[in-house]
Amino acid sequence: MTKHSLRARMMILILAPTLMIGLLLSTFFVVHRYNELQNQLIDSGASIIEPLAVASEYGMTFRERAPITRLINRLHRTHSDIVRAISVFDNHNTLFTASNALRDTGLLQVEPGEPLPQELTLIRAGDSLILRLPIIAENHTDAGDGAFSESAEHFLGYIAIELDLSSVRLQQYQEVFVSTLLLLLCLGIATLFAYRLMRDVTGPIRNMVNTVDRIRRGQLDSRVEGNMPGELSMLKNGINSMAMSLTAYHEEVQQNIDQATSDLRETLEQMEIQNVELDLAKKRAQEAARIKSEFLANMSHELRTPLNGVIGFTRQTLKTQLSPTQTDYLQTIERSANNLLTIINDVLDFSKLEAGKLVLEHIPFSLREMIDEVVILLAHSAHEKGLELTINVQNNVPEYVLGDPMRLQQVVTNLLGNAIKFTENGNIDINVELRSQNNLQVELEMQIHDTGIGISERQQSQLFQAFRQADASITRRHGGTGLGLVITQRLVKEMGGDISFYSQLNRGSTFWFHITLELNENRSHQPLPMACLKGKKLAYIEANPTATQAVIEMLASTPAEVIHRTSQALLPDEHYDFILYGIPIRLNHHLNDYEERLQQLLDHCDKLILALPSQFQISAEQLKNKGVYACLNKPVSSVRLLPYLLEDPSTSHAENIAQRGQRLPMTVMAVDDNPANLKLIGALLEELVETTLLCNSGEEAIELAKNVSMDVILMDIQMPNIDGIRTSELIHLLPHHSATPIVAVTAHTLSGEREQFIKAGMEDYLSKPIDEAMLKVVLGRYHTSQMPEPHVANLSPKSSTESDSPKTLYWALALRQSANKEALANDLLQMLLDFLPQVSKRVTAIIQGEKDNDILALIHKLHGSCSYSGVPRLKQLCFYIEQQLRKNVSDDELEPEWLELLDEIGNVTREAKAHLHRNHNAG
Repeated sequence: MTKHSLRARMMILILAPTLMIGLLLSTFFVVHRYNELQNQLIDSGASIIEPLAVASEYGMTFRERAPITRLINRLHRTHSDIVRAISVFDNHNTLFTASNALRDTGLLQVEPGEPLPQELTLIRAGDSLILRLPIIAENHTDAGDGAFSESAEHFLGYIAIELDLSSVRLQQYQEVFVSTLLLLLCLGIATLFAYRLMRDVTGPIRNMVNTVDRIRRGQLDSRVEGNMPGELSMLKNGINSMAMSLTAYHEEVQQNIDQATSDLRETLEQMEIQNVELDLAKKRAQEAARIKSEFLANMSHELRTPLNGVIGFTRQTLKTQLSPTQTDYLQTIERSANNLLTIINDVLDFSKLEAGKLVLEHIPFSLREMIDEVVILLAHSAHEKGLELTINVQNNVPEYVLGDPMRLQQVVTNLLGNAIKFTENGNIDINVELRSQNNLQVELEMQIHDTGIGISERQQSQLFQAFRQADASITRRHGGTGLGLVITQRLVKEMGGDISFYSQLNRGSTFWFHITLELNENRSHQPLPMACLKGKKLAYIEANPTATQAVIEMLASTPAEVIHRTSQALLPDEHYDFILYGIPIRLNHHLNDYEERLQQLLDHCDKLILALPSQFQISAEQLKNKGVYACLNKPVSSVRLLPYLLEDPSTSHAENIAQRGQRLPMTVMAVDDNPANLKLIGALLEELVETTLLCNSGEEAIELAKNVSMDVILMDIQMPNIDGIRTSELIHLLPHHSATPIVAVTAHTLSGEREQFIKAGMEDYLSKPIDEAMLKVVLGRYHTSQMPEPHVANLSPKSSTESDSPKTLYWALALRQSANKEALANDLLQMLLDFLPQVSKRVTAIIQGEKDNDILALIHKLHGSCSYSGVPRLKQLCFYIEQQLRKNVSDDELEPEWLELLDEIGNVTREAKAHLHRNHNAG
């Protein structure tokens, strides 16, 4: 788009050609006339000088000056308007005579050294023209060729005339002036025509532009007026027609807008009504969800209480003298009750996940031990069906991590249980690999592969849907609620991972999930002392290739020489330090079939280790009496195998006693408001340091710190009146405790808490439950002497019955939490049992509507007690309730959890009393 208007463009297009043509013509004629006047002057000078040269021949021949002078004077006077001077020079370039003696003749004379003119020459000097013509003696002319002779006698001299150019200058200026006047006249006439044209064209166009602009601004009644020539009239009619069409269209659109506005207003009114209805429906749905949650919790409470009674008394009855038929019936009752209890727990877990009320714990645990416990728990079911169960944890997978071991066990249990349920023969393999490790986080992949019935492509889409299984016929055959995989999937997502599977019909399935866990930096992983295996020979007999591969990879981390054979007959006839013999898993076979083989193996080794199917574990003691060194339950794991390879159980106890006598010369104060926690920490410290100080509150710790110097302080964070952080600040203000290291001790091992405690002045961090190895590591950081290394006997294999302990009371866990001190574990359990009635009373009051502002402190205290008493289910429930109370969730919203807490307290009370009663009778 040009920046010039149409008016300016028309002026330029009309005047520019006129001006250019006028200038060209004027220039041409002026130049032509200028040259023509100059040529006329030259011709006039030539007409003067040529006759003069002829007339001067005689005088020059006889050197008579007078006649020539008279002649040139007369010609000068005659042509004085154009002639300034006439001079005659001889053949020696000497002035002979001149018409104007006063004028300098040097301008007319040929410059010395230059040739004299032989013909008419013209030279311009300023505003003068100099004409020179030779004077030739006519009688000496060579008539033969008409040319002048070169002899000086023929050339008599030359005549020079100075012509005045200013005589024609005036005429030239007159010509230029006249041409300019004509040019200006033409431009004026062209301007008049251009103005008339612009008035006839641009005026109507400007009128149309203004009309279109008014139409653009909404004045649709504007029209182009006036008479216009030619195409402009057609354009005017087109604009007026367009304006009429726009007016009609605008009226139609306005009608549509009015109609749409009316419809929209009605729609908004309807939407407002619907929003009110949706809001009411949402409230009803929320109320229904709350009622459903309460119903599920109440149902769980009402069903599990009698079920636990049925299971408990069934187990007690099984211990009495019964006939085989009665035993079979009671075992059937127990299995059915356990299945029903599992279904109830699945429904409750699903309702928690649906309501977003499931909170994961963040506590330290041993990954291999956790997996081993699940495998041992379910191995019996697999072996009863003749299935080979294998476990392969890669050597680079870390041992000690932070997370929720109970929920991770639940995931593995669900996947492994499904694999056993839907596999009739073959193998079920568990593989754990390290995918990546970044700072304090590790990403693990766990695969569970089976050779079962598989899942068709059509059924795979239904696999992770609630209350559905792949095939209804399978549901009838195997039972279940269809919630196992749904709960598993959501638990994995809650842990920040993902789960997937691959399956082909009748060719088995592979489920795998990825999960991210944090490394437990407070638990240093001490490498096992493998030096004792150097030079040792171990023979491994196993027919199953998958089980073989898992054990061979596990033994690859040891310096022992491993020889594998698929059968005893193929084993070289040598003597071995160890023989690990995997008894094949077959249906309808007995241990008596292997007596002869076992005796042969005993003759060829120092220590025979048997990997037995679950049904043969009943004969473990009998086999040990016959010389077998150890009996392991299949599948073989490093947790249970390596301690037997590295240590002699008969000497480990004495060595442990010797090591316990090495205590650090330190004074350590432990502060905790929970008596059970304080008692456990005190018992652990008594074996590690020389002086132990125990305080029940922050106030007591401050008073004690004023008078006693200490090397390390273990400080509980959650305490009434003065919490652990404030207590630490006040102790650090004391002059002799300004640099005393204070270690934070708390059950809340959330991500980032360590940094927060260090910012608050703590030097280190310990998470509950505290075990002996963790405490050793922390104390070793603040003492110059080397702490005694944890003895390998601490890794002694667990008996096969540990994993069978119910989750309500997990005695194996209680022993580990109390540093394997059974008396201390019993005392801690009794203290918890004495504390539970107080909790039940206050929780019952809350359910009945009473307000309890200090219930958070009570639940926190119960949570701490559960951390050392082997009651994981009650501990997890306390953890969740404590988290909700810290978020200011009302007591009414927690009513299902309160009921579940009372239910679990009843379960713990019943099983704890039974356990303590058994221990008392055994003592």
